[in-house]
Amino acid sequence: MTALVIGADYLGAIEQKMRNMGVTEIAHITGRNPGEVRKMNIPKAAAFVLVFTDYINHNMAKTVKSHAKAHSVPLIYAKRSWCAVERKLAGLGLR
Repeated sequence: MTALVIGADYLGAIEQKMRNMGVTEIAHITGRNPGEVRKMNIPKAAAFVLVFTDYINHNMAKTVKSHAKAHSVPLIYAKRSWCAVERKLAGLGLR
């Protein structure tokens, strides 16, 4: 399963814990630089998009939302803490 993660400068332990839940490939965009908005592209194989709300600019959030809706990809908003991410991923059926 592939996931796109947007926000945060680095993922830290969250990346490994997502892999333990069955995510095999993780694409990461920091979401802080305005130039990344133009380059943002959701991978075709992405099962979901995870957005860290405390590490993203407003324009990127708006762009991600419209791209996810256009590609019919589930969009998950969470803080950058494993507890918050785990709850949201459990809602998708990942354990």
